[in-house]
Amino acid sequence: MQLKKGLLVIAFMTISVIGLLYGVSPGWFYESFLVNSQPPGIDQSHIMRAVMMLYLGLGLFWLYSAFSDKYRDAGIIVLGVFCAGLVSGRILSVVVDGTPSPILILYIFMELGLVPVCIWLLKRDG
Repeated sequence: MQLKKGLLVIAFMTISVIGLLYGVSPGWFYESFLVNSQPPGIDQSHIMRAVMMLYLGLGLFWLYSAFSDKYRDAGIIVLGVFCAGLVSGRILSVVVDGTPSPILILYIFMELGLVPVCIWLLKRDG
């Protein structure tokens, strides 16, 4: 139980930071972390801010789940599905589009690593 709680709290903190980096100032994020990118237009900024709020919403669910016996496993399941979906799309993009910026490669490894951890935690007792 403590491992699940810890993972969910760490997931909340991590996704909150990433979401805020995306959405508070999309132009700064593009300039600071994405290689060879143009400043975002209105549509890209809109998408980045929507993603920020999606991430913050999921992060708050994970934080709530960490401290709720009833929702802890659901939080781990949602975290695993979230990471599996993102990493699948990222891998598809690498195959179709080529190698992205270094921070996006880091995200691939982070998300890919969390999927088996979530499965392992769900299979353990407690």
